[in-house]
Amino acid sequence: MDDDIYPCAGLSESDIAFLQKLRGDAPLVADISRADVLIYCPTASGEAVIVAQAHPRSVPPIYTQSLVGQVAAPEENPAVFKALRRGRYVRGSHGLIADGAPVAQEVYPIHAPRGEVIGALSIEKSLIEHERHRRRSRVFRWAVRQFQETMLRGELRGAEGLSPFDEHDGILVIDALGRIQYASGVANNLYRKLGYMDTLLRKRLADLATADEALVAAAMEQGRCLEEEVQEGPWIWIKKALPFTTRDGWRARWRRLLSLPPSPSRLAGVLLTVHDATEARRKEQELKLKTAMIQEIQHRVKNSLQTIIALLRLQARRASSEETRQVLEESITRILSVAAVHEFLFQQPESQVVNIKDLSQLILDETARGVIPPEKEIRLHLEGPDVYLPAQQATPCALVINELLQNALEHGYTRRKGGTISINLRDEGEEIAIQISDDGGGLPNGFDLGQDSRSGLRIVQMLVEDGLRGHFELRDDRGVSAIVRFPKSNREGEPWREPE
Repeated sequence: MDDDIYPCAGLSESDIAFLQKLRGDAPLVADISRADVLIYCPTASGEAVIVAQAHPRSVPPIYTQSLVGQVAAPEENPAVFKALRRGRYVRGSHGLIADGAPVAQEVYPIHAPRGEVIGALSIEKSLIEHERHRRRSRVFRWAVRQFQETMLRGELRGAEGLSPFDEHDGILVIDALGRIQYASGVANNLYRKLGYMDTLLRKRLADLATADEALVAAAMEQGRCLEEEVQEGPWIWIKKALPFTTRDGWRARWRRLLSLPPSPSRLAGVLLTVHDATEARRKEQELKLKTAMIQEIQHRVKNSLQTIIALLRLQARRASSEETRQVLEESITRILSVAAVHEFLFQQPESQVVNIKDLSQLILDETARGVIPPEKEIRLHLEGPDVYLPAQQATPCALVINELLQNALEHGYTRRKGGTISINLRDEGEEIAIQISDDGGGLPNGFDLGQDSRSGLRIVQMLVEDGLRGHFELRDDRGVSAIVRFPKSNREGEPWREPE
């Protein structure tokens, strides 16, 4: 907010702190009011700038874009300037248009702690939502207005730590004596699940076999918004108790409306919201069970791969020929590449994509630790952006990188002590390019990839052409460059889009 209020006129540090508190409370007020909430501050040039905005979660917002920083002139938004000039509440439709539809406004002046008007709070909704609100219970409308004014006086506490309101949440108005003065249709339906078939109106919370009375009493005693998750029979509900006060001039009127005895207390009552989280918690539990099962499967796969690697290493040590030993060692590195993909997917069980750059770095690290002979001074280098691929492409891609890396190590430095092998990743729009280059001895004279008999390169060709639906080539360029290109795709062969 500090960056947005610089055009505002004559604000002190305490004024700014007060506006910042209102900004923090505005989302809850937007939810309860079922309206967009905008905070305006006057500028030295006679205009007003929007310094804060809150979208409702209880209904679709009328403004989908951010309006913070926009400046309004008096003729563009007369209701805001009337509230700023007169220092009192202004209501009505003033021809404002949001996406082609008129907007109904309720504008409150914002008074600083020392009394003067420093801004305006505009509660804006579509005419349809405004008409719905007008037809609701008078008690509910009064309670919402008292809640709005509680926020404007800076008396709303604990609002920022609450979960969002939802359009399917039930809402009740509880008076200072713990009686239900209003219950929405959703709230009535929720409580019917607990066996309360009659109307909830005028019932005391103490007469309901629920946790409501304790939550509401705690919110009244502490003077702050409270939230708790409770088990009500087979149902799991999230309840929020939102206390609101009333100013002295309206206290008697509010108590007459609710048939309450006179009282010096400014505490008017509590808005109690009820959200049915049963289905969400069931899905969370299913996800936990699924994650636990995946962890167990991953643990078994990892153990199985480790057992296979141990057996291959044992066979390699017992091999009588160097050729057999080398084939077994190559098989071990391939299994390690597969294990690396499984490890990535296990660490991100909810993700359907793998970052190939991270995966390539893991393969390089494994190679540096276990494959490069100590006497060889070979450096491994990775460059390029993060490249995300669907999980089904990650395994063949990892195997390709591993095979080409092993090929460079095996054939590039037979006559040289050291050098550099680099992996370069490129995102070329609809295609991914991976280039693995070495500065070794280059390709042998008369080399033909189509006639080459080495199993590693045949595996690469098969994986690229059949697994990735791409193209593979080798170039002799101060060493050897292996270039793989393949399209981004999902399992159905449609274009793949990176995660946001």
